[in-house]
Amino acid sequence: MAFDIPGYINTAGRVQVDDLDLDAFAERPLSAEALRCLRYMSDVESHTVCYLRDVLVTPSHRDPDVTAFMSMWAFEEFWHGEAIDSVLRAHGQKADYDHIREVREAQGLKDRLAPIYQSIAANAIGDDFVAVHMTWGAINEWSAHAAYGSLIEKEQHPELTKLLGRIQRQESRHLAFYASQAKERLERSQRARSVARWVTERFWQPVGSTIQPVEETRFVLRHLLGDDAGAAAVRKIDEKVHKLPGMAGLNLVQRGVAGFGAGVPVDDLGSAKRSSRKRLVAGAAVVAGAAGIAAVRRRSAGSHA
Repeated sequence: MAFDIPGYINTAGRVQVDDLDLDAFAERPLSAEALRCLRYMSDVESHTVCYLRDVLVTPSHRDPDVTAFMSMWAFEEFWHGEAIDSVLRAHGQKADYDHIREVREAQGLKDRLAPIYQSIAANAIGDDFVAVHMTWGAINEWSAHAAYGSLIEKEQHPELTKLLGRIQRQESRHLAFYASQAKERLERSQRARSVARWVTERFWQPVGSTIQPVEETRFVLRHLLGDDAGAAAVRKIDEKVHKLPGMAGLNLVQRGVAGFGAGVPVDDLGSAKRSSRKRLVAGAAVVAGAAGIAAVRRRSAGSHA
């Protein structure tokens, strides 16, 4: 079933927090582990606009369905960050725009080069690259939904459950869009399937790991997904990914979280050890790979002329 874009944009909105009893956190504070996870989650939600920046320099910006959705998506994700920040402040923690600025400034050179890599790679390939963004978005939204669910179960705090449950419901619509778009685009193009598989297999990493210190990502993944229930949740995400055309057998999420010592053991543990310099090399590899795919496309077109 196609995603209802008009229905979504007319009902998208700020996550409700007016009835959230923040005083309840003074009476029954969240654990230190939960607060550390919430900080990570807030940083990720607040960074959404930077991901949107990277997408808008690619062919994705030409599709009105994509841009209509992503305008509302970025708006809702912004308010997710604000809502989580209200819980952090209720525990006496700093949660303001100065902190967000610190997170963004800490990204350094790789952040400044990211839209350049994205633009060159995506525009060299063309519209088929949109399938990469949609597939990537689906994986990330499935992951975020699972992480919120895990934190709800671990804390069993009525007010936190109320807030994160509402965030999850909005995230469910986000993942429905990404998954439907990914399925449709991957189904109709062999080239899109090849590109999406090539890029995600080499460069996808757990949500937040590209903007957070390794030790923070490791802590969050181990805390939320390091037990049997977490491993089962990770496997379920991979099962969903495998149902997307051309994505079978990748075990992306299991490999990604295992690289940080969570989930189930796998052979490839490289994702947790990738340095900033290696991320720059990875970006260059995307450009090189895109150029190679584009060259193949030109040769193929020439041979059929």
